[in-house]
Amino acid sequence: MAKDTKERILETALQMFSQNGYAGTNVRELTASLGLVKSSMYKHFESKEAIWNALLDKMIAYYDERFGSSEHLPPVPDSLEGLVQMTMGMVNFTIHDEKIIMTRKVLAIEQYRDERARGLATKHFLTGLTDMFTPVLAGMMDKGLLRRDDPRMLAFAYTAPISALIHLCDREPEKTEDAIAQVEAFSRHFVKVYGKGDQEQRQS
Repeated sequence: MAKDTKERILETALQMFSQNGYAGTNVRELTASLGLVKSSMYKHFESKEAIWNALLDKMIAYYDERFGSSEHLPPVPDSLEGLVQMTMGMVNFTIHDEKIIMTRKVLAIEQYRDERARGLATKHFLTGLTDMFTPVLAGMMDKGLLRRDDPRMLAFAYTAPISALIHLCDREPEKTEDAIAQVEAFSRHFVKVYGKGDQEQRQS
C-alpha cells in the first residue's frame, strides 16, 4: 500500500509540475488532490525537493527502458527501411506517451531553475539522441547500408530536425499529424541521400 501511495504522489507531482512548474506546485494542494494530509506525504518524501528528485529518477528509468539511451541502444537495423521504421516507432512513442510528454514539459520549464533539469534537458533534447544514434549509424555503415561518413556528425544531422519536430508537437498539438509526416519524409530523404543502393551494397 505504501508503494501505491508513493507512486500516486509521483504521478500527481508529474502532472502538477508539468502544468505549474516546480515553484507553482504547492505540496498541500498536491496531497489534498490525493485525499491525503500533508503529514502523510512526509512518510514517503521528506520535502518537495525529494519528490522532485525521485520523480526525475523515475522518469529517467522510464524513458531509457522504453525509448532507449546510449546505455540502452536500439538494435542496428538490417536495412534502410528498417532505420525509417525504427525511427517512426520511437517518434510515435515519444509523441504520444503522456508521461514522456509531461516530462519534456517539466524539463523545458525547469531547465532555467534547476541544474539537474538543465543537464537532462540537454541530454534528452540534443546530446543523448546523438549519442544513441552514433553507434546505430556506424553499425549500418559497417553493414554496408550507409555511405561512410563521420557517424557522430551524421547522427547529429539526423536527430536534430526530428527533435525539433517533437517539440513542435508539444507546443502545438494540433500540428502533430503533420509533424509525424515530416519526420517520415525527412527520414526517407536521409536514407535516399546517405544510403547505398543494391549495387553499391554488393560491391562494399
